[in-house]
Amino acid sequence: MKLMAWKVLAVGLLLGVWGLAHAQTGGAVPENEAAAIAQRKQQEEAQKRRGLAIRNAETNGIPVEIAAIGGFRGARSNTILGYGLVVGLNGTGDSKQVPATTTALANALTRWGTLVDPTKFTAKNIAIVSVTAELPPFAAPGRKIDITVQSIGDAKSLEGGVLLPTPLGTMVDSTIAFAIASGSVSIGGFNAGNSGSSVRMNHPTVGRVPNGGDIQRGVDTQFVFGEGVIYLDLDQPDFTTAQRVRDAIAKSFPSLGVTAIDAVTIAIQMPSPDLAVDVISQVQKLEVFANTEPTVIINERTGTIVVGGNVRLGPALIAHGALRVTIDSEFVTSQPLPLSQGSTTVTPVSQTNAGEAPPQVVVVAPNATLDDLAKIFQAMDVSARDIIAIIQALSQQGALKARVKIQ
Repeated sequence: MKLMAWKVLAVGLLLGVWGLAHAQTGGAVPENEAAAIAQRKQQEEAQKRRGLAIRNAETNGIPVEIAAIGGFRGARSNTILGYGLVVGLNGTGDSKQVPATTTALANALTRWGTLVDPTKFTAKNIAIVSVTAELPPFAAPGRKIDITVQSIGDAKSLEGGVLLPTPLGTMVDSTIAFAIASGSVSIGGFNAGNSGSSVRMNHPTVGRVPNGGDIQRGVDTQFVFGEGVIYLDLDQPDFTTAQRVRDAIAKSFPSLGVTAIDAVTIAIQMPSPDLAVDVISQVQKLEVFANTEPTVIINERTGTIVVGGNVRLGPALIAHGALRVTIDSEFVTSQPLPLSQGSTTVTPVSQTNAGEAPPQVVVVAPNATLDDLAKIFQAMDVSARDIIAIIQALSQQGALKARVKIQ
C-alpha cells in the first residue's frame, strides 16, 4: 500500500510539473518547428503565385512595350556588303589554290600606280574576304558602325589581320558606296597546329571590326505616307495582339484615327505629318499584352526544345521504354600445340545481350498546361531526344494542342 501511494504521489508531481510548463508556454510548439511550418507556408504561397502568374501569362500574354513587338514602316536597317582583302596574317592566309586573292591584290595595287603580275605574286599573309554590315535607319554621314568579315578562300585564320579600305554597297546597286570599312580584325579565337596536330577555339575565319565602318551616305527613309499616315508593323503576325495594340493606341490618343488592317499592320492617321516624331515616340512606350501562339520548336540537330504560349494537352497515355543492347568483348590468348610450328595469338570473344527496360507510363489529364508538361518530363527522367520523340508522337495523335516547328 505504501508503495502504491508513493507511485501515485510521483505521477501527481510529474503531471503538476508538465501542467506548469504547459501553462507557461501557452501550449506553443517549439520555435524550430514553428519556423519550419512558416517556411513551408511561404513556399506553398510562392508556388501558388508562380502557378497563377504562369496561367495568367498563358491566357493573356505578357505585358510589353509596343517597341518590343513591332516597328514603324520605313524605319528599318539595310544590309550592305562588299569584297576586300585582309593583310598582315602570320602565314595563315590563302594559298595558291585561290587565284582570286592575288588578282584582287594586283588590281588594288594597280589603282595606286603599282603594276603587279598576279601569276608571279605569292604570299600567304593575305586573304580575300566578304565584308558585311547593317546600315541603321536614319544613318548620318560620319557615323561609325560595326563590320563583319568572312574568309571566302582557304585561309586558316584571320587572327592579327587588317582589313584594307573596302567600299560597301547594297545588292540593288553596288556602285554606290554607303560606307567604307577598314581596321584591325578581331576574331575572339585562335587556330594553332604542328606536326599533324592542331587546336582551335571558336571560328578563326570569321571576325569583326568594331566601329570599322565609316558611313558615307544614308538611305532615304520615308515613314509618313499619304496625308499623315504612319504604319506600325508587328514582328509576329497575330490578330489578337494587333487588336490589343489598336485599342491601346486609340484609348491613349483619341484624336488619332487607328485601324488594324490585318494581323500585322496598324494604320495611324495623324492630324498633321509634323506630329510623326511625337506620336511614334509616345506610341512605342505604350504597354500591351502580347499574345503568344502555342508553339513547340524542335531542333533535332542540337536536341533543343522550346515550348511557349498557351500550350494545352488533351487526355493521353505516354508509355516510354528503351531497348538496351550491350556488347562485351573479352580477349583470350590462344597457345599453339607443342611442335606445331604455330605462334601465340590473341583472339577477341564477343558476347551480345539485348533487353528492353520496362516502360514508364504516365497518364496526362485533360487540359494539362505547360507547367504540367514540364513536371511530367521531369518525373519520367527522360533525355532531350526522348522528349522530342514524345512531343512528335503527341502532336501526331492530336493530344498536343500547339503548332510544332522542326528546324
